[in-house]
Amino acid sequence: PDPESLHPVSSGPAYSVFPRATKRWIIAMAACASFVSPMTANIYFPALNPIANDLGVSVNLINLTLTTYMVFQAISPTIVGDLGDMAGRRPAFAVSFAIYILANLGLALQKHYAALLVLRMLQSAGSSGTLSLCFAVVADVAVSAERGKYMGFVGAGINIGPALSPVLGGILTQYLGWRAIFWFCLIYASVWLIPYLLAVPETCRKVVGNGSVPAQGWNMTAVDYFSRRRRRSEDAGAPAGSLKRELRFPNPVNALRVVFEKDLALLLFYNTMIYLVFILIAATVSTEFADIYHLTDLQIGLCYLPYGLGCCLAAILQGYVLDANYRRIARSIGFTIDYKRGDDLRNFPIEKARILPVYPILSAGVAAVISYGWVLQAETNLAGPLVLLFVVGLCVTGSFSILNTLIVDLYPEAPATAVAANNLVRCLFGAA
Repeated sequence: PDPESLHPVSSGPAYSVFPRATKRWIIAMAACASFVSPMTANIYFPALNPIANDLGVSVNLINLTLTTYMVFQAISPTIVGDLGDMAGRRPAFAVSFAIYILANLGLALQKHYAALLVLRMLQSAGSSGTLSLCFAVVADVAVSAERGKYMGFVGAGINIGPALSPVLGGILTQYLGWRAIFWFCLIYASVWLIPYLLAVPETCRKVVGNGSVPAQGWNMTAVDYFSRRRRRSEDAGAPAGSLKRELRFPNPVNALRVVFEKDLALLLFYNTMIYLVFILIAATVSTEFADIYHLTDLQIGLCYLPYGLGCCLAAILQGYVLDANYRRIARSIGFTIDYKRGDDLRNFPIEKARILPVYPILSAGVAAVISYGWVLQAETNLAGPLVLLFVVGLCVTGSFSILNTLIVDLYPEAPATAVAANNLVRCLFGAA
């Protein structure tokens, strides 16, 4: 029988009590937040030479700000991820974005290289930690059977950032000056933070359970806080249903423990290898296309668009592919999918359901990477590498996103920490 047509007898609470419209609102805000970190890392590239000229330093010193940025990009999620798993997603998001906004304000106003170096590290600390939180939010509200789709929407924001932000950075630098880059980042983060603080509910399962436990203190939305004050009764203190939790300083070692868990270590390493292919191609497009096709800076920026389109489509389509394969595997073994309460993955081959689609997709991606190298060496028409960039973005990035979903599935008790561990490994390899 079709697993989706079966209706098991109620045996526990719903996985999430949030209505579908609220889930979509939460996921949409997470997708917009996921764009911040890759955007911040790549929007800076077109401004390297203008910044060096204005500050009177060498390009090598400006490149040092890229290295220190990546170091903090690796470290920050290990702290923010643990904070999000312990204290809740809302406090972690609020702290990260507050740091990010203040760093961008300083970067837009600073006039000395030392300030640039320090504030870029602070900017990285604020933006990079949000990635682990975005994936964790999906794990909070979506059961495993529909998680792929929602992970795809969040992944779309992450994957489109490296492709679109260099174009945006080039336009801002050319017409408004390099400081406009940091003003844009500040405005984007502020516009996101206001509705988040007002109306996006806490989702961390250690804080609000499946959403039925009332949030307290800084986990409450501003709307809930003021509405609760208006109808406050004579009973003081937290509601009886609130969860007790111990607050402590975030521990980055928790992410390291995940790295060395044997069931995840190989997966993290393999995922990192795929990520390196993605980032190395993105990093060399500008130099290769300038040398071979003699394009202007703006034309080179536009050449990232096919890559970004492929990455964005990959993130969205892989979610539907994962969910369809999940249903197919469940049907083949007679497993009943419970969309309301979530599935017991101890009795389900989740690794098979997630990894199986990777084989054909990654095979096509490897073939596209080889072909891309060949057409550049042969200096064919520009259309050739552009088409292959789209295929690489579609297939290589799709494989990367699929394995990210599996990492979250395998570490449900602390998904932000698991994603932080993945980020730590790939960023350290990328910096090396």
